[in-house]
Amino acid sequence: MAAGWRAVLGGLATLALATGASGCSEGPDGGPDRGAGAPNNVERPVRLIGDGSTSETGPQPKQPRPRRLKPGERPPQFVVFSWDGAGEDGQRLFSHFRSVGKKYGATMTFFLSGVYMLPEEKREIYEPPKHSDGASDIGFNDVKGVRDTVAQLRGAWLDGHEIGTHFNGHFCGPDRGVGTWSPEEWMSEIRQAESFVKHWKTNTGLKKEQPLPFDYSKELVGGRAPCLEGQHNLVRAAKSMGFRYDASSSGGRQVWPRKLRGLWDFPLQDIPVPGRGFETLSMDYNFLANQSGTTDGGDSGEREEWGEQMYDGVMAGFKRAYRGNRAPFFIGNHFESWNGGTYMHAVERAIKTICGKKEVRCVSFKQLADWLDAQDPKVLAKFRTLDVGEKPKHGWDHFYPAPAASKSPDDRGQEDEDTSRRKDDEDRSRRHEDQDRPRHHDDEDRPRHHDDEDKPGHKDDENKSGRRGDAAKARNRGEGGEPLPADGKGVPAHRNRAAVVIKAGAWVRRAAD
Repeated sequence: MAAGWRAVLGGLATLALATGASGCSEGPDGGPDRGAGAPNNVERPVRLIGDGSTSETGPQPKQPRPRRLKPGERPPQFVVFSWDGAGEDGQRLFSHFRSVGKKYGATMTFFLSGVYMLPEEKREIYEPPKHSDGASDIGFNDVKGVRDTVAQLRGAWLDGHEIGTHFNGHFCGPDRGVGTWSPEEWMSEIRQAESFVKHWKTNTGLKKEQPLPFDYSKELVGGRAPCLEGQHNLVRAAKSMGFRYDASSSGGRQVWPRKLRGLWDFPLQDIPVPGRGFETLSMDYNFLANQSGTTDGGDSGEREEWGEQMYDGVMAGFKRAYRGNRAPFFIGNHFESWNGGTYMHAVERAIKTICGKKEVRCVSFKQLADWLDAQDPKVLAKFRTLDVGEKPKHGWDHFYPAPAASKSPDDRGQEDEDTSRRKDDEDRSRRHEDQDRPRHHDDEDRPRHHDDEDKPGHKDDENKSGRRGDAAKARNRGEGGEPLPADGKGVPAHRNRAAVVIKAGAWVRRAAD
């Protein structure tokens, strides 16, 4: 394949990029089979796009090929670790967790905030809906910060990770926040998020830097809204612009996902808060909101306890899915050293513990959408009948029968996938016409831990907890509210994002059912 890539025509240059294997087939249990003999360095064709900020270099490396489950086959346990507001700053957490992903076989989703690709002096380029030009509740970047973020985005994509979007200005709340935006305003926000990525060279003057090795308008297939607000109108806009999923729901339960207006709905999920009589969303900030309420509270002993509580909560949520209904498990995070970095330590420990387990697949949201699209919809509907933590009564092999159609499962899965891909390509083609306007141009084969086998299923005491009730909205206030004070410990001003503080009276104390 490398020889074919070198035989390029006029207008197509070549660039040597460390990519590892150029693609992944399946292992015997449906996981990626990376192949020990795959080349570490290959020449990929480069077709520059626009000002050269991005480029076409072929299919993304290190992507597993989904296959349809066989009748009665137990599904893998999918786990998605995702990061809101991804960008590289003085804390170097983006690069750190890329290394963590490589070490423990985890592919993740990085939701990029578009304004982190725009230097402060070019802030007026951003035209946020319902706000004045150049406004942003999380600031902007500087040229060095853009360069560092570009380097991490490039490496992350080549590692096989997904680059999604956290959109741009992070406006929350009832006063012109994203929850008040129309579908047309969301479309403007998405176009600008793409434009900042596709014109970072023009906007920074870094003309000699290497391009990003992907076309962001094609690669961008999902995102998470700031403060988990505005999903109703966002999904209307996102579907028309070629998105395949949305992760902006204000909260969900640990059950198999379904589609919302044609997009996979991947919500943060209710998980136990150990030692407390309630559950909270599976995100670092929501644990912080129910512990200190500030980014820098408590003494060192308390911080260690808080990190342990988050880790134990994540593991409790994971175990009841892994031993029960095998619903995909979602954990959200931020690249922040809140409360002395205790949540970052908890997340890293969870990745280490979870991603090497038998039949576990630590994947991106995009890869999960690929797998779901390859399955028989009737089988997925059957999976959705399982409650939180509920294991099939008579085992997976008796839970769903063989499909009646004459074609093989793999054939039907490929047909479904091809149809979905054709529709997505049509949507993205329409999106490209809008995106390239000149306004912005000017300015189960992971390493296993042998001490961890699939233990007999049982229902934890919390298995039936997490049911949604009148307190559902209050639970999510860990992702919305008033600005928190900046951490102030080595974090550049442009990264002091408008996080939110939870007043004591509004903290979530939700009793388990």
